[in-house]
Amino acid sequence: MHRSHHYIASLFLTAALAAPMSIMATPVPQEAGVQVRVYDKDHKDYHNWDGNENRAWNQYLTENHRDAHEYSKANKKEQSQYWNWRHAHPDDRDHDKH
Repeated sequence: MHRSHHYIASLFLTAALAAPMSIMATPVPQEAGVQVRVYDKDHKDYHNWDGNENRAWNQYLTENHRDAHEYSKANKKEQSQYWNWRHAHPDDRDHDKH
């Protein structure tokens, strides 16, 4: 009986020592976030909606004297007007793509 206690104690000790190692070895998901792609039907292309696009949207709203709101809340006409504006105001990185 005394021997079984040593066996059980050694199992617990092994588990206690191995647990932190298995936690450290577990892969952590990357902070990829959710990638949102928006289709521009007038220009027949897709745009990745990221922080840069969000800044451009806010600039568009400011330049056109419109109240701040999310692109997803805009009606189809305003979204279309935005993409027309956006194609006329490409980013420096957009020039590299063409």
